[in-house]
Amino acid sequence: MTGLFQHPLRFLFVWLVLGGLGISAGLAAETVRVGVLKFGTVNWELDTIKHHKLDEKHGVNVDVRFFASEDATNVAMMAGDVDIIVSDWLWVSRQRTSGEDLAFVPYSSSVGALMVRDESPLKSLADLKGKKIGVAGGPLDKSWLLLQGLAKQQLSVDMAAQNEIIYGAPPLLAEKAQQGELDAVLNFWNFCARLEANGFHRLISTSDAAKALGASGTASAIGYIFHDKWADAHPKAIAGFISASRDAKELLARSDEDWQRLAPVIKAEGRELDVLRDRYREGIPKGTVDEEEADATKLYAVLAELGGTRLVGPAKTLAPGTFWKGK
Repeated sequence: MTGLFQHPLRFLFVWLVLGGLGISAGLAAETVRVGVLKFGTVNWELDTIKHHKLDEKHGVNVDVRFFASEDATNVAMMAGDVDIIVSDWLWVSRQRTSGEDLAFVPYSSSVGALMVRDESPLKSLADLKGKKIGVAGGPLDKSWLLLQGLAKQQLSVDMAAQNEIIYGAPPLLAEKAQQGELDAVLNFWNFCARLEANGFHRLISTSDAAKALGASGTASAIGYIFHDKWADAHPKAIAGFISASRDAKELLARSDEDWQRLAPVIKAEGRELDVLRDRYREGIPKGTVDEEEADATKLYAVLAELGGTRLVGPAKTLAPGTFWKGK
């Protein structure tokens, strides 16, 4: 033997160096810490990213961290314990008005709806007078405000005053609706989809109400939230994560097989899984960031009028920079 292999120790040294370079290359992928609710719908996309290694494809490592509540994810974001969370642009705008540098990337435009049983005699908002209505999200829920605004515009009525309103958690209200304890229920989109698969239909959707009030109704309801300064310091990480997210959406938009794989995560099957799949696909953002921002600006004006400072804070318009446009 001659050359390199004539000296075993030299060979061992070179092997370790080359091996070390390989390890370093593997470690070069930046970790992106994403804080989400353990049973939130965003997990369907994140699970798809991890299963198909779409994060590795784009040079990042998505580290999913679970939290028990939206407030907990917000606190984690502000404390720097996670890099990305999921929330709505209204919250981002309010935080920017207060001096925070949060930014929003659209995730989904799927919205809730006012659901009634298929055999219900209720056919329109006018039929709701004196009825018991379940509302998820509380008195300042955006969907509830839009529905009230529509009733005032079209019927000159105050829905909160003329009806028995039951506020509660989405799963509890869905259960009460199925048990016949409510005449109608305004719930989050995924709970509406499950109801739709089990004998309910939409009386009116939040997007329909928004359009009737002058907004386009297509602005994404929720999105990925992060600090500008973090994105500026980690351009490859944010670009890689957004690309992985886009690839996952494209996969879920066309692959029914992936929905079957996700069935245990979603905890649905058959007709229920099909409706959830179809409603998810409807909510995949299709417009440009500029179009999303224009839609949100219109909707913000409507919500500011309906919810006042308790909802939007002191700002009358959407804060500049709320929608992240990259660098």
